[in-house]
Amino acid sequence: MYLIIAFFIIHWYSSLFFQTFFLHRYAAHQMFTMSKGWERIFFVLTYIFQGSNYLSAYGYGIMHRMHHAFADTEDDPHSPKYSPSLFSMMWSTKNIYTDICKGKIEVDAKFTKNMPEWHSFDKFASNWVSRIGWGLVYVAVYVYAYMNLGMSPWFFLLLPIHFLMAPVHGAIINWFAHIYGYRNFEVSDTSTNFLPFDFLMMGESYHNNHHARGSRANFGGIRWHEIDPTYLIIVVLDKVGVIKLKQTKEKKSTTVGEKTALVG
Repeated sequence: MYLIIAFFIIHWYSSLFFQTFFLHRYAAHQMFTMSKGWERIFFVLTYIFQGSNYLSAYGYGIMHRMHHAFADTEDDPHSPKYSPSLFSMMWSTKNIYTDICKGKIEVDAKFTKNMPEWHSFDKFASNWVSRIGWGLVYVAVYVYAYMNLGMSPWFFLLLPIHFLMAPVHGAIINWFAHIYGYRNFEVSDTSTNFLPFDFLMMGESYHNNHHARGSRANFGGIRWHEIDPTYLIIVVLDKVGVIKLKQTKEKKSTTVGEKTALVG
């Protein structure tokens, strides 16, 4: 049982880290720079830790830039406002992502500027042989725990999450962080901070903060309890020279409290 719990937790947070660090903050927003060598290393590490649900930095980055440009409009790749259910939004998002990766959608040049590209690797990492291979690894770990360590069969219900880990992470933010939570900033979209203390999504839950200050590497830090674990790792990687954080001037955004004070 403990093996499976540890395996699930490691897969959850390692997959999530590379999604938020490499795909989101680096590819989509370019909040920091890195050498081409380190970029290739992070491509490979993303593949290893995302496994069967590997996402292309190129495809993800373009789609996420489109999300910010068209947030909560009909052109948004994933908005609860234009999807009848969570699952329909996930399916629509998958189709748009796939079409971007395969070049079936004509994308404005502003969404592709300086996007990290390694198309031959993406093709290898995204093919069905690779995805099924990783899936078999997950199944083997669970079967081993069941046959040799007395694991309850109920734990097999976690397997689908392993198969769809990256889409699950995306759905939590793209759906729930546009419906539930609180807002620090008045923005034109429905983004919220889904969790006051983000123990689950490594800082991604501070979605309203991020939409208000899109170039800011620290998604938390607006309120005392908003701790962004990914940003703490980014600071360490900057200090040791793996990446270089960009110095950005933050545009002044009106907080909800400030707006209330002005009105009052």
